[in-house]
Amino acid sequence: MIRPFVMYPDKRLKTVAAPIEAVTDEIRGIWDDMVETMDAMPGYGLAGPQIGVMLRLAIVDCSDSRGKAIRLANPEILHASGQFRDHEEGSPNLPGATAVIARPRAVTVRFLNEKGEIEDRDFVDVWATSVQHQIDHLNGKMYFDHLSALKRKMVIARSEKYLRRVG
Repeated sequence: MIRPFVMYPDKRLKTVAAPIEAVTDEIRGIWDDMVETMDAMPGYGLAGPQIGVMLRLAIVDCSDSRGKAIRLANPEILHASGQFRDHEEGSPNLPGATAVIARPRAVTVRFLNEKGEIEDRDFVDVWATSVQHQIDHLNGKMYFDHLSALKRKMVIARSEKYLRRVG
């Protein structure tokens, strides 16, 4: 089921999501909805708070063919590369605006996978950018929080202008 997005400035987007205790069928169902919602955007990832699910759940799929979504519960970054990479980021929660964000080029992330097992996985390039973007959402941050106050205001104003135009 495609779920609706929570729109900025909804306070849930600034709220830290709660950890899950175990991967259950209900959690797997939420992940399934998240994959369907992400594929309809289209985008490279999605975090629970973006659709109003205040749990530490995320998905990332940066594959060319799609259908390779990695499902993460309670993800945490164990190690981040000292080498950074710029990538243009956006969010369906703040449509019509993007910004170039510099993030570590590679990260090692520990999470519960869809089997409920603890997994450590390395993510590189756009996969690393996406997983960091999703973890930010789980921590109540949005991509524009990495910008200066002036640039952040400009991104938000651009989105507001876009939303007025599309009605």
